[in-house]
Amino acid sequence: MPRKSLPLLLAAAALLAAQTAAPIRPPAVPLIVHDPYFSIWSFADTLTEEPTKHWTGADQPLTGILQIDGKSYRFLGTMPRRADPIPAMTQSAFRITPTRTIYTFQAAGIQLDLTFLTPALPHDLDVLARPLTYLLYSVRAIDGARHRVRFYLDADSRLVNNTSEQQAMWSRYRAGELEVIRLAGLEQNVLAKSGDRLRIDWGHFYLAAPAQPGRVRTLGATSRTRDAYLDKLDTLPAESNDLDIPMQNSRILATAALTADLGEVAADAVSSYVLAAYDDLYSIEYFHQKLRPWWRRSGHGADWLLRTAAAELDALRQRSVQFDEDLTAALAKTGGEKYAALCIVAYRQAIAAHKLVADSAGRPLHLSKENASNGSIGTVDVLYPGAPLFLLLNPTLVEGQLRPILDYAQSGRWPWPYAPHDLGQYPIANGQGYGGGEDNEDRQMPVEESGNMIIALAALTQAKGDAAMAREYWPLITRWAEFLRDKGLDPDNQLNTDDFAGHTAHNANLSLKAIVALACYSRLAEKVGRLDVSKAYRALAEDMVRRWVALADDGDHFRLTFDQPGTWSQKYNLVWDKLLDLKLFPPEVSRKEIAFYKTKQNAFGLPLDSRSGYTKLDWILWTATMAESPEDFAALADPAYRFANETPTRVPLSDWYWTADGKQRGFQARSVVGGLFIPMLADPAVWRRWVAYR
Repeated sequence: MPRKSLPLLLAAAALLAAQTAAPIRPPAVPLIVHDPYFSIWSFADTLTEEPTKHWTGADQPLTGILQIDGKSYRFLGTMPRRADPIPAMTQSAFRITPTRTIYTFQAAGIQLDLTFLTPALPHDLDVLARPLTYLLYSVRAIDGARHRVRFYLDADSRLVNNTSEQQAMWSRYRAGELEVIRLAGLEQNVLAKSGDRLRIDWGHFYLAAPAQPGRVRTLGATSRTRDAYLDKLDTLPAESNDLDIPMQNSRILATAALTADLGEVAADAVSSYVLAAYDDLYSIEYFHQKLRPWWRRSGHGADWLLRTAAAELDALRQRSVQFDEDLTAALAKTGGEKYAALCIVAYRQAIAAHKLVADSAGRPLHLSKENASNGSIGTVDVLYPGAPLFLLLNPTLVEGQLRPILDYAQSGRWPWPYAPHDLGQYPIANGQGYGGGEDNEDRQMPVEESGNMIIALAALTQAKGDAAMAREYWPLITRWAEFLRDKGLDPDNQLNTDDFAGHTAHNANLSLKAIVALACYSRLAEKVGRLDVSKAYRALAEDMVRRWVALADDGDHFRLTFDQPGTWSQKYNLVWDKLLDLKLFPPEVSRKEIAFYKTKQNAFGLPLDSRSGYTKLDWILWTATMAESPEDFAALADPAYRFANETPTRVPLSDWYWTADGKQRGFQARSVVGGLFIPMLADPAVWRRWVAYR
């Protein structure tokens, strides 16, 4: 966006004061969260209550110590094996924004302000793709006295290995004006395994800080030797260039540390930063070719990453703060303060369930991992619910999600007349692994994935204002549309994205998706200049709508399946009729459904359908977006905020939970929470403004 004048800035600040996010206690707090492997969270209310963890729940401990006048206090992590645990600082404040997680601590007359800054700026791919978080810290005295303060941060080998039995080693060096310590596993199993709840066991983790002779030091140790001196930071052992691999086992782990002597601290704050980064060298195997991460596509390495990040800190901090303020205000204006808070919790999670890589032609591919499900890569029915965030903030990322599926489906390897489900299992994208894959039609999702792809392409076309991708893959898209024409109105017994709820035949919501997709195909045909095709498919879709209404009608609502009276379900796929202005279904359909849903709510939200009391968080917000009044939207959306704020299950935001007690039913840390941003697409002016945000 253009630079604002002072009057406009003052007006924006006044507007922001009335449009903020509600306070929220996230079920898990993102700290250093970038991709499915480099993903460190706090699962507790305070940063010293539990070890930091990977999204899977496996410990990936960071330990932070502040020594004040010779006595050590923890501000990050735990030390459960010490006989005399280091006391924790008092956490006095917490706040989360789209790009920042901010804590305040106090102890012994000192206040520590700690910010985890991840410049997840979606409109700037080069910055977004950097696997680096800034730990910004500021220390000041709050008791009128002067205090001698030292800062300490470390990480152990569980950040670079999948299991604690695997060994690691450190190295120390200078990169420009930075002191750097690097931690790496010894085995370096680059892209050797695939799976769901795996951690990385290749590449290098880095801690770096501005070099200050005699004040900033790096240190390699083991967890045993570290524990012996953490309460005496002023007597740390001298640096050594010993290259021997330290003795390690599941209890004695290689550890990389960084320390800074802050000198005497008074009322004026003393501030500095640490860079935490991960270079995975190669990120994805894509049809038997190893792909570099996007930030490495031009041959850059870790030293460049660290030096560039240090040089751009001030600019990126300012850009991130502005982005946070702008996005929070827009979210609050669209859906209210509770809605804004919910989206902020989802923001970094949605981005970090993807990896941005460069293909052989230098184009961005944005590949998701189906976390906490089966680990599939590039899953279409994960792409579809998560797309709204990226359609809003950078449609190029949606192109990078769709292109791998489109290329695979037209490659000649994919034998079926409908869209694939996935590309394999993360990080190996060599062809569909789910169900029958390329071999048979067992557990395929024909109507689901074909409808998802066509609707996503239509939404992408609207976001970008051109149909270049649809034109490029037109014969393939036509094949899928013809399949939906023949099979979509009354689907047989097949899987859909809510497969955890069981198979159903004659599924009304799945039929609805097929009809909306055919209307989207008509819109795409118009955009690529095939007017006769557009007219024919529009007429087809309108006829199917009339038949759908008759088949699904159940009095005051519409059925779960055409053949089961007395059933109901969320018809969340209908939202695209509104967002794309298709003018396809009579307005009475969504009005009737919304009125009915309000009678079926539980404390933590609207169940998915009449079969069970669980729900899907993303679909609740899709359904709420169909509402015509702010009051109806809030009636459906506010219980979802309550879930995120009160759920007793402390994991990165789950999208599948029980509506009666707010407990997780399954799934966590998934990209589908990008779907919470879908109300922002309901206003065309808002959508256009954010697509153009700079």
